[in-house]
Amino acid sequence: MFTPRCLESIRAEVQAFADERDWQQFHSPRNLLLAVLSELGEAADIVRWQGDADPAIPADKRQAWDDEIADVFTLLIRLADRSGVDLTAAFARKLAAARLKYPVEGFKGSNRKYTEQ
Repeated sequence: MFTPRCLESIRAEVQAFADERDWQQFHSPRNLLLAVLSELGEAADIVRWQGDADPAIPADKRQAWDDEIADVFTLLIRLADRSGVDLTAAFARKLAAARLKYPVEGFKGSNRKYTEQ
């Protein structure tokens, strides 16, 4: 189960990793955002042309996929930290807003946007 302490522990570990290497000088929000996008591109390349195949991630590419997703997660945690975003609070706020925008009774099984009737 997710707890804010779990995310805080991960944030602190990522910060310590960067601190030990004196990487703050490189970790501006802009640089981190571009790094997130780059890692997402690497993840996308793994599944490019897969379509809706099953499994979605080919077995021979599973480790690379896991690594790229971990890179995205790590950089996103760092981006939030360096730009002053409390991810736990932002997550809770956005999920609450999404629940209001997309109530189960009106959207279950539907992929339409909330503005579409």
